[in-house]
Amino acid sequence: MRVREALGISRRRQRQVSRAMQVVMVLFLGIGIERGSVGIIVNGGIGLAVTFLPAAMEREYDLPMDAGLTLWISTAVFLHALGVVGIPGVTGNLYAAESPIPFWDHLTHALSASVVAAVGYTVARALDEHSDAVSLPPRFMFVFILLFVSAFGVLWEVLEFAVGGLAAVLGSGNVLTQYGLEDTIYDLVFDLVGAVLVATWGTAHLTDVVGAVADRLDARRDAG
Repeated sequence: MRVREALGISRRRQRQVSRAMQVVMVLFLGIGIERGSVGIIVNGGIGLAVTFLPAAMEREYDLPMDAGLTLWISTAVFLHALGVVGIPGVTGNLYAAESPIPFWDHLTHALSASVVAAVGYTVARALDEHSDAVSLPPRFMFVFILLFVSAFGVLWEVLEFAVGGLAAVLGSGNVLTQYGLEDTIYDLVFDLVGAVLVATWGTAHLTDVVGAVADRLDARRDAG
């Protein structure tokens, strides 16, 4: 059973929540401009752009990005942007050590990792259905998702370190911030939490997308 069915959330309501997140993220951009914060502007701007990706993929590539998938992606980038901005008038950066919500970093990493896991699963499964030369048993698929997310998580941590070092050299506002080795280890652990959630329960939400990607691959092969 899909999450929306278990919770009884209609597609219309999911679309409304996604739209509300987009509106708030526009406000985040305004806050970033008002504060002169490069971090808020970049994270808010990229996050807002990502929320439009599902509609663009559906329009340009005919992928069935339903309201649930759109909300899943939008929630991941929205919570990350909110963490950078903080709650205006109440808190500062929710990723900081003094944040009143100490688990915020873990939550956003797990959710973001679940989106990465979904992408990895969709591509791998579509290749499995498209080509007779590729065979990915269900048990291996579980392991593949974990390895894919782990590799992406390590790459992300390296990127954070590099961007932080570059910002220090240039004396500019930091876009991505690391809070030490312990924080990095926790990030990687919660990346795996997100991967396990997708590998265990999330694949049912991706069946239609996998089929559509496989069909596009078949069409390109036949056309070639």
